[in-house]
Parts: sequence; structure tokens; C-alpha cells
Amino acid sequence: MLRLLVVPFRAPSLLLLFGVAVVMGNHWSLLQAEQIDSLGIDVELFWIVEVLQAVVLVVICTMPDLILRQVSLLMAASRAISLLVVLLLVITAGLYLLHLSLLADVLILASAVLLARLDLTRIRVVPPPVVMAIALGLILLGGIWIGQQISTPLHPRLAELLAG
Repeated sequence: MLRLLVVPFRAPSLLLLFGVAVVMGNHWSLLQAEQIDSLGIDVELFWIVEVLQAVVLVVICTMPDLILRQVSLLMAASRAISLLVVLLLVITAGLYLLHLSLLADVLILASAVLLARLDLTRIRVVPPPVVMAIALGLILLGGIWIGQQISTPLHPRLAELLAG
């Protein structure tokens, strides 16, 4: 049990991941007010999309070999399925890239998750991929929740930087 308590100090990128999640949660809570006013988006829908985006990001960053193996097996089945998978990926990525403000958040979160995973590998803490995804997901979602509870910007310059 003591070994688990010192892991964040041996792998400081876990603390970085938590800090990034708090800042993103705070940023999204401030962005939520703008989205509701300008676009009329429901609060629950906004948070469902943001949390789903974070969970999908953690799964993709922690289990790339399992995901790529399944996609490869699916694409090897036939040329038609291969074409459909590639078209689906290109269209989805293209639509997602149209919203560049969302892309910046995803890149920041993905970098933090991959750094935490790399730091854990450096200290030879390599649990099974599902356990890693759950652990990093809990750290990320916990930080987002804490950041969302903070109703004011963490720092005025930080708010200006994230706003544009």
C-alpha cells in the first residue's frame, strides 16, 4: 500500500496530469457559460460530450496496441471493410479537426496522459492496459471534476491564454 502512495512522487507526470485536468475542468466550466449563452447547448449535453471525449482519449492513449490490433483484424477481413474503416476514420477526424478549439484541448490532455504513461513505464509500473486506463481515467476525471467545481478562473492570465 505504501508503494502506491509514493508512485505520484516517483512519477511526477501523474501530478502533472492531475493539474492539467483541474485546469481543463476549470476552463470547460467557464466555456460552458459561453456555449449555453451563444449556442443554447444544454449543460448536461456539454458535460457528457467533454467527459466522453476525455474517456475516449484515455482509452486510445493507454491501449493503442489492442485497439490497432482489432482495427487491423477488421480491415484484413475484406477490402470493402478496409475502405469503410478508412473512410470512417478520415471523415471523423476531418469533422473533429474543423473545431480547432476542441483539438487544442484534446492535444493538451493527450500529451499529459502519454507523459504520465511514459513516466510510469520509466519507473517500471506497468499494470495491464485496462487497469492503466481505469487509473489514468480516474485521475483525469477527478481533476476535471475538481476544476469544474472552481467557478472562477484559476488565474486571470491563464484565463486569457485559454480564451484565445
